[in-house]
Amino acid sequence: MGTLSDQNAGTRRTTLSRDRVLRAAIAYADANGIESLSMRSLANELDVVPMALYKHVANKEDLLDGMVEIVVGEIDQAAATGEWKHDVRLRILAARAALLGHSWSRPVLESRGAMTPAMLSYLDALTGLFLAGGLSVDLTHQMMHALGNRMWGFSQELFAATPPKDAETLKAQKAALPAHYPNLAEIAKAAMHSDPASRRAPGCDDQAEFEFALDLLLDGVGRLQAHR
Repeated sequence: MGTLSDQNAGTRRTTLSRDRVLRAAIAYADANGIESLSMRSLANELDVVPMALYKHVANKEDLLDGMVEIVVGEIDQAAATGEWKHDVRLRILAARAALLGHSWSRPVLESRGAMTPAMLSYLDALTGLFLAGGLSVDLTHQMMHALGNRMWGFSQELFAATPPKDAETLKAQKAALPAHYPNLAEIAKAAMHSDPASRRAPGCDDQAEFEFALDLLLDGVGRLQAHR
């Protein structure tokens, strides 16, 4: 007759499922970073042998695909109002909120070799909002390209380069900016201006800048639609 610990281990194994494995992987990546996630580390987290995971996920790539499926499935799909700019804006900002909730999700989503069903469903629904708003197929196609990664709630920012870790090098670069790059210095000075009424630290407001660019695109395509 097995011990109580053996019986408990058996219960854990029988209750293991693909959904439980994927959600445990998401929680692990949220807490420890995607770089430290492996089949072995996840098995340790679930207190099972690594081979037990392979009954539910084929390999590490399948695990990542499943994690993306769940995160994309968290995107709030509010009911369409019929005002396409409003609806598209809400959907994209919902995607942004979902992905920002899992800091590892952006590089993982970008790394997927093929679209998962949830990703395709999201893109199909977003495309449908444009078409339902009266945009032509051609204009919708062009807009999806123009949105780029912004349709997922993030973008490759011009000023997102990683600053040097060396404090002295960073200080020297900042000191040299006005003399060598006066226009960039003006932008940097404005960005670092602290607003006493705001609780955020001085610097670029990523959310405001994201929404500004999104609104600019939506307003621009709205004018194109009107002209056509």
